[in-house]
Amino acid sequence: MPAFALLLGASVASLNLCTDELLLLLAKPEQIASVTHLSQQAEESPLWRQARRYPANDGTLLSVISHRPQLVLTMGGRGHDRQRIAARLGIRMIDLPYPQSLSDVMTSVRTVARAVGRERAGDAVVGRLKALQRSAPARQPDTLYLTGGGLSVGATGLAAEWMRLAGMRQRPLRGDRVTLEQLLTAPPAVLLRSNYRERQYSGQQRWLGHPLSKHARAGKTLETDGRLWTCMGPTLAPEILRLRKAMQP
Repeated sequence: MPAFALLLGASVASLNLCTDELLLLLAKPEQIASVTHLSQQAEESPLWRQARRYPANDGTLLSVISHRPQLVLTMGGRGHDRQRIAARLGIRMIDLPYPQSLSDVMTSVRTVARAVGRERAGDAVVGRLKALQRSAPARQPDTLYLTGGGLSVGATGLAAEWMRLAGMRQRPLRGDRVTLEQLLTAPPAVLLRSNYRERQYSGQQRWLGHPLSKHARAGKTLETDGRLWTCMGPTLAPEILRLRKAMQP
């Protein structure tokens, strides 16, 4: 199927929360055939109101066939059988790799923008990301990213790269996990706490409510929207600007 045939009439479905975000950011509303049910949940996506305008799917190709998409987006490199089935049905499928760097994020943006005939929209998003890179703060204080269960992120990789754009340097951790002892004996200059599902009663969230954690001190404690850190795509850009302001003395 020629590329321009997809661009002109384009009915596009997404089978992954992270490709949902890219599709919602880049495509025209009339191009969107379906997004996953995850992106329609307020607990999972900041774009849930926008996502609820479209039919939901369960992340399988079978669940979107009735919408007759010309293009299907997914992420993660799994499901070769799904690729073959899509090809037999005359459906083009783009399976994006999980991004490992901000450069990867930009590549995914350009790929989706080109596939839906919205190159200018993609260029605008990439331009904003490059502007963030150029204006990254020189000061990078010691920081611990913290979410439920003491989970953190690596000192290198995409999350750490986003943090650097906000003016934070993620501390290296064994197993990318924070212990209560570390918070008490070696508190960071900045504690960046994710609010992902913070109102959900679970073992991971109870960890943050442990009596010892209440005695932990950091030079500065900031809260961040944990939903944005699931995919770590371009929807994080406004949050990075907000965190930059919050980091100012």
